[in-house]
Amino acid sequence: MSRDSAEIAIAQASKVFGAGDRAVVALEDVTATIPEGQFVCLLGPSGCGKSTLLNAVAGFAPLTGGTIRVGGRPVTEPGPDRGMVFQEYALFPWMTVEQNVRFGLDIKGVPRREAEAIVARITGTLGLSDFRGRFPKDLSGGMRQRVAIARILALDPPVMLMDEPFGALDALTRRTLQDELLRIWAEYRKTIVFVTHSIEEAIYLADRILVMTYRPGRLKRDIAVSLPRPRDTASAEFNALKRELAGLVMEEQQRFTQAELMGAAVD
Repeated sequence: MSRDSAEIAIAQASKVFGAGDRAVVALEDVTATIPEGQFVCLLGPSGCGKSTLLNAVAGFAPLTGGTIRVGGRPVTEPGPDRGMVFQEYALFPWMTVEQNVRFGLDIKGVPRREAEAIVARITGTLGLSDFRGRFPKDLSGGMRQRVAIARILALDPPVMLMDEPFGALDALTRRTLQDELLRIWAEYRKTIVFVTHSIEEAIYLADRILVMTYRPGRLKRDIAVSLPRPRDTASAEFNALKRELAGLVMEEQQRFTQAELMGAAVD
């Protein structure tokens, strides 16, 4: 494997929170390989370990068992080869758009002129050029998320990890940013791992969908999405896959509901 490869190799990954009677098994024996440049969605109900797995790939939550490798190197901590985009935007409110996007470059010690050129290119790509002097409070939710994505792209990591980045947005803004993300992915060919609760979003975006079980989180199905892009959400093929995935997710949602009811009865 080349030094710059962005392949993600997950082998028998497990994660346990707590100990003894209070131990919670969040992940159990998850194995998957994500080739360089592939767009993968993690899909499943709350409590299935999607975000836990994403955080493990990011290096924020070390595994209890198993391994994760990115580019052949074991993941033991966060690193510049993996950029994370959160649902909450995570922007610095006292910084302008330009300063937020340039922040990581400044930390890396990139020369000012070079950093400014990178920021100009990335903000142009994401339609932020006219907003570079604005503060986050002056922007809509969709624009703030563009800034969060721009900040990661400025650092040019081979892997982008996205934890429900469009979950809090209205439907129209969400679709606009989905299309924007696909355009960026086609241009930069990053390896993307994207967490979502939305079946339609997963089908619309992904090359491949990993469906996870309710706790403990295991890999339930690994489904390749071969529909041509741009994808028509009204097509028979799209909706056939949507029904198949809905059945898989609903099984896990029912397990989640039953577990919640049992917990309430014990309490």
